[in-house]
Amino acid sequence: MRLPMKRMLYYLIKLRSRIFLPFFLLYILISSYVILLIEPETFGSYLTAVYWVMTALATVGFGDYAPVTDAGKAFTIFLYITGIGMVSVLIGNILESVYRIEKLKVGGKMRYTGSNHIILIGWNEKSKAAVKEIITSDQTVDIILIDHMEKTPLMDEHLFYVRGDATDEETLMRANLPASKGVIIFAEESPQVNDAAKDPLLVDGKTLLIATAITSIEERENISIHVTAEVIHQQHIRLFERVKVDEFIPTNEMISHAAVRSLFSHGITHIYSELMSRQAGESIYEIQKRPEWRTYREAFMDLLEEGATLVADHSNLHINQKLDEAIPNEAQLFVMCDKETIVKIQTSLTGDDSKDHS
Repeated sequence: MRLPMKRMLYYLIKLRSRIFLPFFLLYILISSYVILLIEPETFGSYLTAVYWVMTALATVGFGDYAPVTDAGKAFTIFLYITGIGMVSVLIGNILESVYRIEKLKVGGKMRYTGSNHIILIGWNEKSKAAVKEIITSDQTVDIILIDHMEKTPLMDEHLFYVRGDATDEETLMRANLPASKGVIIFAEESPQVNDAAKDPLLVDGKTLLIATAITSIEERENISIHVTAEVIHQQHIRLFERVKVDEFIPTNEMISHAAVRSLFSHGITHIYSELMSRQAGESIYEIQKRPEWRTYREAFMDLLEEGATLVADHSNLHINQKLDEAIPNEAQLFVMCDKETIVKIQTSLTGDDSKDHS
């Protein structure tokens, strides 16, 4: 018997919260109508009566309108006794709603409804650095972090947290994946997991499952989203052939290769560092092909005069070996320069569609 009573009480509490605001508005409208009936000469119009009721309940007391009859004064006393308590309850409900919304936001239980945002999957030192890099690159873009922590690890006006399993399509939809600009999947590096979960094959396997879920949504929604994934072992990259992953974060083998090459070519790691960060003041940007550019040489020389260096077409870094070849219409050109130079180049390009791929 106690359990049904508790359920009924809980239901009544929820019902009270839902109907209180409509009831309070109705209370104000009826009270305004009553005071206008009692003293039509004092208030003159219904809007004035509403104005007076609101100032009375808010205990502002401007004194520009006041009842002069005994009936009006008696009704005012009734208004004070019943209405001021309602205002306190209303303020309490508003504060409680704000607290609940903030709790849901911090706890990652809210659905993101914006667009053109960047989704980061997995929280570690790399994703933390990625958040700072994104904010430095573009202070207007929103970042959606997906992880399984109890609350958001970082507070920022442009960072939104979605708690859940990224292999679950429902979690990805709560991050509004179809409207996103791109996704970066970071490998699981939580120190709280057991040794079995740290196995590179299992870690890369989870990344593969996440990429599969993203691909499934892309096919269902008929969209294309740029996906970058971190893979622990380079040999596992071949496992991603059946899913759509556009780029891979450099693996441990790639980093080791760069370290070994530095022994034979001193200073090569500094070049890698400058290409992978903004600390040197220069970065890599994507630009459009100009109509007057027929060959790579023409593009190379024009850009060189403007202070930029043409370094690649798509992933092909051997521009210097095909300078006299024609630039195809589907070319994806990348240049290396500083921020001021790319702004000048962008303004001179038709359409101004250049993208920052630093």
